[in-house]
Amino acid sequence: MTASLSSASIPALISDGQVLATVNGCLGVITLNRANALNALSLAMIRDITALLKHWAQAPQIQAVVVLGAGREGKPPAFCAGGDIRFFHQAALAGDAALEAFFTEEYALNYAVHNFAKPYIALMDGVVMGGGMGISQGAKLRVLNERSKLAMPETNIGLFPDVGGGWFLGQCPGRTGEWLALTGAAIGAGDAIALDLGDVFVPASAWTAMLDDLLKGDQPSAEHVVATVMSHAELAPAAEQPSHRVAIDKHFAAPSLPEIMASLAAAGDEWSAHTLATLNKRSPLMMAVTLEQLKRARKLSLADDLRMERDLVHRCFHLRPGADSETVEGIRALAVDKDHTPRWNPARVEDVSAEMVAAFFESPWTPDTHPLRGLK
Repeated sequence: MTASLSSASIPALISDGQVLATVNGCLGVITLNRANALNALSLAMIRDITALLKHWAQAPQIQAVVVLGAGREGKPPAFCAGGDIRFFHQAALAGDAALEAFFTEEYALNYAVHNFAKPYIALMDGVVMGGGMGISQGAKLRVLNERSKLAMPETNIGLFPDVGGGWFLGQCPGRTGEWLALTGAAIGAGDAIALDLGDVFVPASAWTAMLDDLLKGDQPSAEHVVATVMSHAELAPAAEQPSHRVAIDKHFAAPSLPEIMASLAAAGDEWSAHTLATLNKRSPLMMAVTLEQLKRARKLSLADDLRMERDLVHRCFHLRPGADSETVEGIRALAVDKDHTPRWNPARVEDVSAEMVAAFFESPWTPDTHPLRGLK
């Protein structure tokens, strides 16, 4: 590799190899290197990526950045499966202040990605969920293949689509943002591009050649980096969801969660029944919070949305502390005990009150003390 690994190009990293950084010509390369955990983000990884972007933003020799996920031999790839939810569970039960730092620094990183002044290219091979969406949706070029599976599945663990999810899902056409947010549905490359959650399709068969060209070939300028990616791009596969768009826009335009579910129940078709069955597995309270989140986010800037989401995630862990948190219970059921039978409270959509939802949106901070007050 024609790489310059001098201290002038790469700052000191702290994640013990969970993030790798190299430089090839004008191109800075960030590799998420936690493949056995599907490259899920730790706090140390967030700090390393942040440090790299800050350093490279000021480095004249770096004109573009690529971020990708390390693979595992013989196993399906993952760009990034999200944040480290087992850490969330442990930290919440232990009262570990690192949990607060995680979300403050992750959301600040999400903002930095959206506002990075140089081309930032996300190579979204395989699973791209939650925190993986947070570090890819702000990219200037979001590159997908037929293995890409994009989702914001947070309602499955009693959370809400954070990392700017309110903002970027709110940009999706029609009511597809509500559908993705409430169900956590995973979509492929064709749908992602149709919903403006991806830009370019490079078939998996060309992926190795593209990586070789980017990481080992001559990269003298940002334009050349982008041209390298585009030289491997092909027409994306057709979207799969258009046949359901009418149903999505009809049902998920209903003004409240009970009305959305009633609309699905009355439809009488297989897709609506399947979608309703999915919603019936989610936390009623956090689905209602999510629906309100998207309504509010459509009127907000990215910075204000991230501040709102920082308020929300604080409430998720502190409104009902410890094991009483919907999020802690959701993670327990999915990833800790793995019994897949979360005990949601309240258990029924009908028992979620407007007051319960509103409490999540009450900021625990003043504008001057908000941890994300620096976002413009």
